[in-house]
Amino acid sequence: MPKRVAVVGAGYVGLTTAGCLAYLGHDVVCVDVDEGKVAELSQARVAIKEPGLGEVVADGLAAGRLRFTTCLSEVDTTEVVFLCVPTPMSADGAADLGPFDAAVADLSVRLRPATVLVTKSTVPVGTAARTTASIGRADIAVVSNPEFLREGHAVHDFLHPDRILIGADDRVAGAAVARLYAKLTAPVVHSDPASAELAKYASNAFLAVKLSYINLLAQLCEQKGADIGEVTKTMGLDPRIGPAFLAPGPGWGGSCLPKDTRALLRSARDVQVDFAVLRAAIDANTRQHELVVGKIRSAVDGPLRGVRIGLLGLTFKAGTDDLRDSPALAIARLLAADGALLTGYDPEVPASARVDAGPVHVVDDPQLVAKDARAIVVLTEWPEFRKLDWAELAEVADRAAVVDTRNLLDPQTLRARGFSYYGMGRLVVSG
Repeated sequence: MPKRVAVVGAGYVGLTTAGCLAYLGHDVVCVDVDEGKVAELSQARVAIKEPGLGEVVADGLAAGRLRFTTCLSEVDTTEVVFLCVPTPMSADGAADLGPFDAAVADLSVRLRPATVLVTKSTVPVGTAARTTASIGRADIAVVSNPEFLREGHAVHDFLHPDRILIGADDRVAGAAVARLYAKLTAPVVHSDPASAELAKYASNAFLAVKLSYINLLAQLCEQKGADIGEVTKTMGLDPRIGPAFLAPGPGWGGSCLPKDTRALLRSARDVQVDFAVLRAAIDANTRQHELVVGKIRSAVDGPLRGVRIGLLGLTFKAGTDDLRDSPALAIARLLAADGALLTGYDPEVPASARVDAGPVHVVDDPQLVAKDARAIVVLTEWPEFRKLDWAELAEVADRAAVVDTRNLLDPQTLRARGFSYYGMGRLVVSG
């Protein structure tokens, strides 16, 4: 049976939640303080690059099941309210709950009796209990329903989830949230709120540890003459490990893993739990940026000051235009600090874009990245980079060297085009 639902926050998670719940047949109002954003969304103009998101928003608007507004009073008639506000990382690594707490304070006097308040935002363990105490109303149930959305796959992940996690002390409220997803076939996991909150952080932190482990293993492969691809192929066949997140790279980043790992580490430290393996994974990720810069120095055979370096890829991963905590930009900042002259290209970053990576000159043609470059560095795994005319790039480059931090390209193909190839966990292939 369709429910009247409010979603507070029209960011990445909020907009996906609102659009997909409307797609599932619910009557959804999405509230955001940004008047310009609300006006654009009301015309089905979606600025977030996410496959299928524009379509579900347009479908919901056309069907009359989705509305956007700046008026928080619109929650007064809804049965379920989702909190999808940002919880950014503060200076000490903890989650900044300022926007979340402000939203709760505003809602506490507006929610009608028996409303279910759902936290979709990623929040520290104990937030549901703290929110219940803050609201101070026995007639309002607070339920934790963390999101498990991958950028570039958010709509797919919402509509075809691996699991739906609902943390509730009130079984009736938990069942009400579960019914919102009745059309989906994924298993519904019911737990207490604290366990649900921790499960979200635990999942992201485990992926970060796995990635750091593989990056360190790639270093060992280089020293021992092994190939990381052959090693991970064998590892991935073990069902206890699986093939996902076994690809080495320039480090992990994005809007979730960096802040969630630090928030979990801070949460552990607050209760005197020494989460050494997580701390080591974070430290290894920082060192990974420096390792890549070292590979680039080897490729140019000398210091970087005054050396032109071409960067292919600026976003934190392919399939998105998100530059937040991008390892590509972290590496670019280190290169700039060493005096390198940087030219960057990314299919989702226009030449007019300003990026926080020192003096990176963003261009709209990958050939301009190669022009007069002593090294071309692949930093994001965009598939179209495989299809570039590498023979032509070799002709305009100052030195035919490629540092492939994603192992995206075929070393022998690059060698045939005259390039020296430096991969991750692979032996150097000279042209």
